[in-house]
Amino acid sequence: MLDSRIRPLIDPPLNRLGLWLGRQGIRANWVTLSGLIVGLGAAGAIYLHFWALALVLVLASRLADGLDGAVARATQLNDFGGYFDIVADFVFYSAVPLAFVLGDPAANGAAGAFLLASFYVNGASFLGFAILAEKARLGSDARGQKSIYFSGGLLEGTETIIFFVALCLFPAAFVPLALGFGALSVLTAGARVVQAARLFR
Repeated sequence: MLDSRIRPLIDPPLNRLGLWLGRQGIRANWVTLSGLIVGLGAAGAIYLHFWALALVLVLASRLADGLDGAVARATQLNDFGGYFDIVADFVFYSAVPLAFVLGDPAANGAAGAFLLASFYVNGASFLGFAILAEKARLGSDARGQKSIYFSGGLLEGTETIIFFVALCLFPAAFVPLALGFGALSVLTAGARVVQAARLFR
């Protein structure tokens, strides 16, 4: 919901930094991989209950996630880069709830399982929509230049970052936060299915 509003604000500085990194010989896939490694480090910090470190690493990983596209646009766009970016995002998004579950299974297990299931459902609706959009030759740059079609929804990347930041700031509230965000993720997926039914029948 917020991505299309945030992009005009963050794209100009990201593009400038991406252009500079590209001139230094930095590859977009290296940035993606670095962001994934840092994101997994954030999950490790969550598991160990190092909340301040986890917060810093979550933000750093999401900076890299925004920067890899800017580097690619400044150097060379390719399909694998977009694919790798999506895979890295899904790994990171699953690692954070899993870290909360493994860190305290008794308290967080059920809510964490529901959150992960909601991510799975939402991810399936997102990728399925992207496949149909490609077949229908739909296009949109509202959420930045992407390798695949990014359909909008109640919850998008910006909301997920805010959610992960909230989890790091208020880890004791994981259960209600996870249940609430999971419910909204399922609602987002349902709305996307309805939109697909209207567009692609």
